[in-house]
Order: sequence, then C-alpha cells, then structure tokens
Amino acid sequence: MSSRQMFINLPVRDLTASIAFWAALGFEFNPQFTDNDATCMVVGESAFVMLLTDARFKDFTTKPIADAHSTTEVITAVSAASRAEVEELVSRAFAAGATRSNEPMDYGFMYGQSFADLDGHLWEVIWMDPAATEPTSDTKES
Repeated sequence: MSSRQMFINLPVRDLTASIAFWAALGFEFNPQFTDNDATCMVVGESAFVMLLTDARFKDFTTKPIADAHSTTEVITAVSAASRAEVEELVSRAFAAGATRSNEPMDYGFMYGQSFADLDGHLWEVIWMDPAATEPTSDTKES
C-alpha cells in the first residue's frame, strides 16, 4: 500500500489568532497554501491541518458548522517522541491559551495529555513506548 497524506480541515473564528497559537507550539505553515481565509499547518511529512475561516469552511459543507466549545466533532491525536515532549507541547498549548480537556492519561507504555484549542477543537498529545508496538513471538510470521 502506498503512503497517503492526511489533511484535516478545521473551522476557526480568528485565523490570525489560530496561527499565532499553533506557532507558539512550534508548528510551521506552508505559505503556498496560506491566504486571508486559510492556512496549511504542517504536522509531519504526510500530515497537515487546514485551518479555515468559518466562511471558507462553509464552501466545503452544506451542514451547519459545529461549535466545538459545546459539541465534540473530532478528537485529533498527535504523537510525541517522549513523555517529556508531551509535557512540553501541552505546557506551551496552555501558555498560548488552550484549556485542559481531560486529565493526563498514564498507562505505563502510553502517556498523553489533552487540550482544547482556541476554537474548542480537542487535541491529544500521545507518547507510546516503541517496545509496546513491536510484534510478540505469537504475532510474528513464520
């Protein structure tokens, strides 16, 4: 199977404030796909978040736009390289105006924290011990 790219589209009320928020967390934006109504936040080599003003977002749907402050439309999870990186990224999110959406999750092999961004969209930052995803002798092919 070939590698796919992922584009998540999210409505935002104030594009400038959203860009400042995510930049404070260390994310960069592709200027080729940025204008007064949208920006392309680069999450990884194949993962992107399109932040779209409500007006621009409405071009892609006939349904009402959910108010993420009162309903949950999606929870987006982003991986971190370590528990410390989870702590650092979430701390920067809170400093930039995010609010806590759940208590930290610690399962030993997996650790995460979650927050709501300026528009109420829910995000999780997760670290998983690489050993937890290695195949066991029961799952290895013969």
